[in-house]
Amino acid sequence: MISPAARDALQRWLDSQRALKGASENTINAYSSDVGDFLAFMTAHTGEPQGLSAIARLSVRDMRSWMAATRANDVGARSLARKLSAVKSFYRWLAEREGFDPTAVLSTRSPKFTKKLPRPLAPDAASVMIETVETNAREDWIGARDTAVLTLLYGCGLRISEALSLTRADAPLPEMLRIRGKGDKDRMVPVLPVARDAVDRYLAALPLELRPHDPLFRGARGGPLSARMVQRAMASARAQLGLPASATPHAMRHSFATHLLNAGGDLRTIQELLGHASLSTTQTYTAVDLSRILEVYDQTHPKAKAPET
Repeated sequence: MISPAARDALQRWLDSQRALKGASENTINAYSSDVGDFLAFMTAHTGEPQGLSAIARLSVRDMRSWMAATRANDVGARSLARKLSAVKSFYRWLAEREGFDPTAVLSTRSPKFTKKLPRPLAPDAASVMIETVETNAREDWIGARDTAVLTLLYGCGLRISEALSLTRADAPLPEMLRIRGKGDKDRMVPVLPVARDAVDRYLAALPLELRPHDPLFRGARGGPLSARMVQRAMASARAQLGLPASATPHAMRHSFATHLLNAGGDLRTIQELLGHASLSTTQTYTAVDLSRILEVYDQTHPKAKAPET
């Protein structure tokens, strides 16, 4: 049970993240859950409601107990690091306003984890994936819809949430499409003719009348299409094609970036197309490219081969 004072402080912090930092609703919901769970744990752990004075008295030992209990609930190192980051951000904000020393919380070390590299599809696999989701659909208009969505992910580098946020007013798609991404930041994305044609074909087959502000992509029952349905369509297709579990909607976006990089695209341009706030995020794709180069080197370079005995 979180005290009213702590609940009020949490809400004010969330409001500041939304208003001043432009955090998305998904981010706000994650922050609310992570910090709320932390405060609820501390209430049970310390045996007292976490009012502002109790929050200020938390020790390093309290933090270690929370991290141990969280890991015991099968929370991985990556997820725990995310939760700790949210807690630290909340404490930093609260300490500035309440005038207490947040060192015990801010000095808590984040668990180490190996950062996973994106796993893009090969160009031919991406194309076959798009073809397969269409042929697997139980209705022609659903096949056209899934083709249009995946073509936007692979052809324009959109996140699945960005593709599904398009409205009827966005189509026919222009040559340059304004996308509102994470943090409510806008970017302009070039639209390939193949993506424009895929959306036009979907709309021609759609057995529904849409108003200008209605979501562009619709589910089988007429409601807005969910990301889960796109994931299911890809899961069925990848099983049929023998592709790994990493062949997800987000992998189509990774493939867009990696294939642009392999074709000579520069990182700054790819950063803008993807809507990454930091170039370091985009630089992940150079690691993907380098790993592929090293793999080829190890397999083919005479000096890399073990001597025959």
